[in-house]
Amino acid sequence: MLQFLVKRLIGLIFVIVGITFITFIMGYLAPGDPIRAQMGDHFDYHTWLMLRHAYGLDLPWYQQYYNYLVHLAHLDFGISFKYQNRPVWDILKDGVPVSLELAFWGLIVELLLGIPVGILSAIRANSWIDTLNMGVALIIYALPPFVIAILAQVIIVWIDSKTGASWPSSSWGAPWQYDWADLQPKIVPILVYGAAGYAYFARLARTTMLEVLRQDYVRTARAKGLRERVVIYWHALRNALIPLVTVLGVAIGLLVAGTFFIEQIFNIPGIGRISLQSVIDLDYPVIQATVVLLAVGVVIGNLISDILYTIVDPRIRLE
Repeated sequence: MLQFLVKRLIGLIFVIVGITFITFIMGYLAPGDPIRAQMGDHFDYHTWLMLRHAYGLDLPWYQQYYNYLVHLAHLDFGISFKYQNRPVWDILKDGVPVSLELAFWGLIVELLLGIPVGILSAIRANSWIDTLNMGVALIIYALPPFVIAILAQVIIVWIDSKTGASWPSSSWGAPWQYDWADLQPKIVPILVYGAAGYAYFARLARTTMLEVLRQDYVRTARAKGLRERVVIYWHALRNALIPLVTVLGVAIGLLVAGTFFIEQIFNIPGIGRISLQSVIDLDYPVIQATVVLLAVGVVIGNLISDILYTIVDPRIRLE
């Protein structure tokens, strides 16, 4: 098992390096001059040359990339083009805990709601419970996250106008603080954030559980006279979880993709919103830093998925 995890970790390191290279090259080859764009109508040729030299943009691309990797190894993401003399991490440090909190609770919503609903639908296959659960899941899965977010905001505003309530339709409380004033604005974005993943896990859990329930060893367990609860939760559930664990990394990737829409629509000050603003500002150091941070999150999610896979499926340890 240790050898398996070491191989995975080495492979993931190469993935991160590859992502940094792709991100750097895309910024290097992107049209437009970010320094000139920041100077605007106050363009001065000598100042432009000085700024390019200060940011190292007058060096060959391979030397720029080498310097970028060296600084990145020291957790230095560089200096912002938009906010001169301000480190990139100083811009991102307040948004990282917000995005981590949103992603964490969104994933919890996906797993704690999606998997039980899928298992219940498999146990009650072809009943009205199954039809209702899978119908709702299919509708949610078909809707893009930003559409669900806008619908949620419209519903909140409508309810507030009809009842005189003051439920916030946007913003975010203090990160990782859960008194009511901080919790209230977080509830709807978290539910919306986890909605697509909930539908995905519910449908997948139903499919895998139905397949497991048709296996011979399940029929044998029932023939021995074991109680149905023991058959379902002791014999069938663990094997049904194996495909779910393998797609955990994919689910985290979907969460990362959804953060851009959710944070922008709900006015959440996370790194997704900072990324979109940096694209508008042509602030390439911030863009590169956010891509690397999000990629590291996906890579860590895949590593956790691999570790859980070895726990759920002992055959991996034997191999």
